[in-house]
Amino acid sequence: MSIPNKQPAGSGALPISLRIEGMTCASCVGRVEAALRKVQGVGSVAVNLATERAEIRPSGDGAVDRTALVQAIEKAGYDVPAQTIELSVEGMTCASCVGRVERALNAVPGVSQATVNLATERATVRGVAATEALLAAIGKAGYEAKLLDASTRSSGDDGEAKKDAERLALKRDLLLASALALPVFVLEMGSHLIPSMHHWVMENVGQGPSWYLQFVLTSLVLFIPGRRFYTKGFPALLRLAPDMNSLVAVGTLAAYAYSVVTTFLPRLLPAGTVNVYYEAAAVIVALILLGRFLEAQAKGRTSQAIQRLVGLQAKVAHVVRGGRAVDIPVADVIAGDIVEVRPGERIPVDGEVIEGDSYVDESMITGEPVPVRKVHGRAVVGGTVNQKGAFTLRATAVGGQTVLAQIIRLVEQAQGSKLPIQAVVDKVTMWFVPAVMAAASVTFLIWLVFGPSPALSFALVNAVAVLIIACPCAMGLATPTSIMVGTGRGAELGVLFRKGEALQLLKDAKVVAVDKTGTLTEGRPALTDLEVGTGFERAQVLASIAAVESRSEHPIARAIVEAAEQEGIALPALTGFESTTGMGVRALVDGVRVEVGADRYMRSLGLDVGSFEPTAARLGKEGKSPLYAAIDGRLAAIVAVADPIKADTPTAIAALHRLGLKVAMITGDNERTARAIAARLGIDEVVAEVLPEGKVDAVKRLKAEHGSVAFVGDGINDAPALAEADVGLAIGTGTDVAVEAADVVLMSGSLQGVPNAIALSKATIGNIRQNLFWAFAYNVALIPVAAGMLYPAYGVLLSPVFAAGAMALSSVFVLGNALRLRGFNPPLNDE
Repeated sequence: MSIPNKQPAGSGALPISLRIEGMTCASCVGRVEAALRKVQGVGSVAVNLATERAEIRPSGDGAVDRTALVQAIEKAGYDVPAQTIELSVEGMTCASCVGRVERALNAVPGVSQATVNLATERATVRGVAATEALLAAIGKAGYEAKLLDASTRSSGDDGEAKKDAERLALKRDLLLASALALPVFVLEMGSHLIPSMHHWVMENVGQGPSWYLQFVLTSLVLFIPGRRFYTKGFPALLRLAPDMNSLVAVGTLAAYAYSVVTTFLPRLLPAGTVNVYYEAAAVIVALILLGRFLEAQAKGRTSQAIQRLVGLQAKVAHVVRGGRAVDIPVADVIAGDIVEVRPGERIPVDGEVIEGDSYVDESMITGEPVPVRKVHGRAVVGGTVNQKGAFTLRATAVGGQTVLAQIIRLVEQAQGSKLPIQAVVDKVTMWFVPAVMAAASVTFLIWLVFGPSPALSFALVNAVAVLIIACPCAMGLATPTSIMVGTGRGAELGVLFRKGEALQLLKDAKVVAVDKTGTLTEGRPALTDLEVGTGFERAQVLASIAAVESRSEHPIARAIVEAAEQEGIALPALTGFESTTGMGVRALVDGVRVEVGADRYMRSLGLDVGSFEPTAARLGKEGKSPLYAAIDGRLAAIVAVADPIKADTPTAIAALHRLGLKVAMITGDNERTARAIAARLGIDEVVAEVLPEGKVDAVKRLKAEHGSVAFVGDGINDAPALAEADVGLAIGTGTDVAVEAADVVLMSGSLQGVPNAIALSKATIGNIRQNLFWAFAYNVALIPVAAGMLYPAYGVLLSPVFAAGAMALSSVFVLGNALRLRGFNPPLNDE
């Protein structure tokens, strides 16, 4: 095997490609090339300023150390950015395997961080190490790995095909092992448990022939379906890195070898110890295969959220080419293509509607059940379902750039991440298997020296029971399976955990701080109030006001015009538009004079606004500034334009209070408006009229006063506060900057996602704790029982067969408990 982190010398040596940051001119290129040429083994160097890459070819004299190349670049004053590599790892069976692979990867020069997930069977490595070095390190540790490229991640077909093949192989081996082990179990255990059965076997079969038959059947069990344990377990043992397979291999082979000696060379054994344990070896293999098969089935269900997301991707798109629509694979669509979407179809790519009108079901992306109307200029998301209408879109994002592809990536990253709680498991499992083997050895010696006759038989049976029952499968699956199911369920609800740590930290939040504009409110001005005076009709008044305001570029004016358009009101013709700064606007609408402005403008016109005084007082309490309209010299209406509170905001705030959380509003808006909105919503604390830096200071103060803070925002000015909070939650309809700064993304754009995310965090971490308690308590309680601690007082021993069944049951219990999270219901849905 070649040196893991070096390229082999010679003519066949492959070039090394490195990305370099910080180069600005040709002299930088020369400096980097000069630094790289000094590294031992370098033959030629080509640095490209435009692509910011260096191509290094080894000479024929030696090997090139990649780490030395990186150090040379950094010493010259430039940076080699760390890259994230995802690997698929095969052959891991328990928590000790995870620790072994992680240690192997972290030992590779250039690796800054490596995390391995047993449930997803993936390794995520960050650093500058070569992929070849990582694969070699995993291979040296006794496992197989391959690089996961973008196509593999997005389609999932290859991985699923392999898992299906693995499940079929396990099912085949399980059926064969069960068919062969059953006669062995009946012959041996049936004779022990049923006296009449013992007499029948002795009279009709005979002890010798019975043992010979058991030998043949058990040999077939161990060396055909059970071969997997020995081909993996003994090499791991020889590397002084025993794993679960090693425990099974040593335990079953010890029972089998002892039985073979009993069958064919009984005189070598002390008197009274001539017994066979074929049934233990055969049934243990069958039971552990049963556990593995059930695990594989359950693991498949834990990743169903990802599979469902992948399944949302359309396969074909109707692209307009040469004036007519042609069907092409979605993978061939390019940005800018014109795509037709027909009734009932899944939208193939992200785009902007350029023609047509329809409603689109976006529930699979946002978690919101109500279809959304899509008209010209509105954005649509690939994977969502068109309803009865038809429209044409211009593709804006394709392939890995679509929202759906990014969601899949985010969920995979969260599922593959490690939570802080996992550190405890890692520390224990690092030494667990060697400790179990040591405990089995001590058990054997104690029973051999101090045990009753036949001591050798007792020693063997109890040592095998310790080996089998202590398998750390349940420990390895306890955390990652819950993370997989929890984050998958979150994705279905429109809650995306960008960072796995947020899943654990969110449950500890004491305060939820929210931005106002775009988070509590719609984020844009809208007509909220229009009250007309006696003798006027609402539609006519709104038409006249909107006609006058259509000449203004002020946001309030645009909001009034949009309100008229949404109500289908045609705007009449106008002439003589005038604007008086600080007062209002006027024009002739269909020959009638219309004036719109503040109360002082009305008074300057000689009009008394007192008739609208109760309405004006109410609007003032709500933080709204009223406008008035006069038509033909008469006071016609009072109008208010404001940023309306989202319809679901009050129920979301109430849900946060039910979870025992304080709610604070941090906004740059004026104090009066902020306090009015806070009073309407029952918000506990208000920080108003602050700049982005002030939001950060407010978050720091809330953390100091109350503890962990979750901040919710949607704008660029929220990004610093999102980063400062213990957990940042971005409204998915907000800016890219806010989303990038956040730990959690709420795809629906609704504040309802916050209590949902917090409740899901609490449910998931509670589930993990249940799993860990079961896994640890199970081993702590049953290892002493398996060792025979209860025998002196109660005469109780744990058969290796029952130990194998209990071990399989523990893993299945952990997986089954994790799968309960698939039925998680958000608190707002419980009402």
